[in-house]
Amino acid sequence: MTDKFDAIIIGAGHNGLVCSAILAKKGKKVLVLEANEQTGGAAVSREFHDGFSVSACAHLLYQFQPDVIKELNLQLDIVKDNLETIVLAEDGSHIKYSDGKISGVSDEDEKSFNKFHKRMTKFGALLKTYLNKPPARLGTKNSKDLLMLAKLGFDIRRMGKTEMREFLRLIGMNIHDELEERFENPLLKGGLSTDAIMGTHLGPRSPNTILTYLYRMAGCEGKISLPKGGMGSLSNMLTETAKNSGVEIKTNSEVKKILINEGSVSGVESKNGDIYSSSVVISNADPKKTMMHLVGPKHLEIRFTHRIDNFRMKGNAAKMHFALNKLPKINKFKDSDFEQRLLIAPSEHYVEKAFNPAKYGESSPKPVLEVTFPSVSDNSLAPDGKHVMSVIAQYAPYNMKSGWNEEDRGEFIAAIKSALRLHMKDIDDCILAEELLTPLDIEREFHITGGHWHHGEFTLDQFMFVRPVAGFSQYKMPIDGLYLCGAGTHPGGGISGACGRNAAHVILEKG
Repeated sequence: MTDKFDAIIIGAGHNGLVCSAILAKKGKKVLVLEANEQTGGAAVSREFHDGFSVSACAHLLYQFQPDVIKELNLQLDIVKDNLETIVLAEDGSHIKYSDGKISGVSDEDEKSFNKFHKRMTKFGALLKTYLNKPPARLGTKNSKDLLMLAKLGFDIRRMGKTEMREFLRLIGMNIHDELEERFENPLLKGGLSTDAIMGTHLGPRSPNTILTYLYRMAGCEGKISLPKGGMGSLSNMLTETAKNSGVEIKTNSEVKKILINEGSVSGVESKNGDIYSSSVVISNADPKKTMMHLVGPKHLEIRFTHRIDNFRMKGNAAKMHFALNKLPKINKFKDSDFEQRLLIAPSEHYVEKAFNPAKYGESSPKPVLEVTFPSVSDNSLAPDGKHVMSVIAQYAPYNMKSGWNEEDRGEFIAAIKSALRLHMKDIDDCILAEELLTPLDIEREFHITGGHWHHGEFTLDQFMFVRPVAGFSQYKMPIDGLYLCGAGTHPGGGISGACGRNAAHVILEKG
C-alpha cells in the first residue's frame, strides 16, 4: 500500500501531535504513525491494577507553553492548580513552598527564598522568550540568525548590570553552591536541589544544574498543575485537536525505516510492510533512534554520525506506582496536604549522596522521591475509598551493572519503600499492588533510547544552539525533507509542546 502525504510524523507523543495539528490547520495533508496502541507517548494515563489508573511516565504539568495553548485554542481541564511542594521531615517539621511563598523556615530563609525566587523567575522568563522560537545558528552570516543573537545579547544587557552579571555567573554553575550561600534550612536546600536534578543524570554539585532549574522555571514560573484524568487527558485533547484539524493518525503502526532516495526522504515503511510517501518526514522519536536506526549511518556523514552517537541520553529516573487501600499516615499532615507534591529529600547532601552510586552503574540505596496522590484530587483514578500513589525515584541508572535483573529491581523497590516508611509508618499496610518502571522499561514501553525522559541530557553543550548537535539545532536534519520535532530538539524535554510548535513553523516557513 502506498499513500501520498504532504508530511508524515513518526510518533504521536505530545510534540508530534502539536506539530501535526499546526501543519494541518495550514492545509497540509498530514499522517501520524504511532507504534503503540495509545497516542501520547510518555504523556499517557493507563491502568496498572484493576480499577487503578495513573500517569504512566510524566505525572505533573509545569511547562506546557501558553503559546501552544493559544495557537491550538486548547481548554485544559485542570483538577488541581498551583500545587505546593512539601519537603517531608520525619518529625513533622515539613516545609512548604509555592509561587514565591514559603512556610516552615526561619525569617532569614524566607527573605532569601523570596529574593531567590524573584531572580530565578526573571531569568526563567528570559529563557522562556527563546523557548518558543527556533534557536539561532552559530557561525553563520545569515541575517536572521545574527539578529536573534543580537537580540539575545540585548535582552540580557537590559536586565541591568547587576542582573546581567548574575545571570552570566549562574548559568553554568551547580545549584549546590548557590543554595549553600543563600539558605540555612536543609529541607529547603534538598527540595530546590531536587527541582534542579529531576529526570537528569546530574547531582546538585554537577555543573549546569542552575540551568536545569531555570528551565523548570521557564515553563509557568515553576507553577505545577494536575490535569483531570492524568497526563493522558492532555494527550487525548491534542489527539482530538489534530483529528479535527484533518490529521490522520494510525496507531499500532511502528515505523521500520525512513525511505531515502538520492539524498532526500521519500516516505517511510512500517513494520507491517506498509509504505507511505511524502517529501517531508518529521520524527518525534529521539535523535539517536531517528538518525542511527530509522535512517541509518550509511546515509549520513561520519562527523554527524559521531556527534549523534555521542549525544548523552541515558535515563536515571524510575517511576513507581502504588495502588492503596487507604491513604498512609504522615506526621502532622492535613487532608489537603495529600493533594500537593511531596518530596523526600532531607538535604542537598542527601541528594548528592543519592547520585553517587549512579556514576558507577548502581541504584541509590537511599533514593530521592517525588510523590503525588493524584486520586485525592481526581477520584476517577481509583475505586471509591482507595487511592493511587505515583512516585518518581532517583537515581536509577539505565546502564545498571547487572542490567536491571530481578534482584536489582527488588532492591530498588525495597529502597523506595524504606524511604517512604520513614515518613509513612503504615505504608506497607496500605499497599494493594505496585509497579516499577526502570529506565529500561521506559525505553521499551515508550520507545525512548536510554529511557531518558527528556530525549537527552539538558546541559550547556546540549542546549539551545547545539541541541541535538551543533549545526542542526533548527529541526532540519542533513537529509532533504527530514526534520525532528521531539524533546531531543530545542528547547528540550518536559510536557511543553514547544518543540513540536517550533518545528511546525520552520517547516511551514520553508513551504
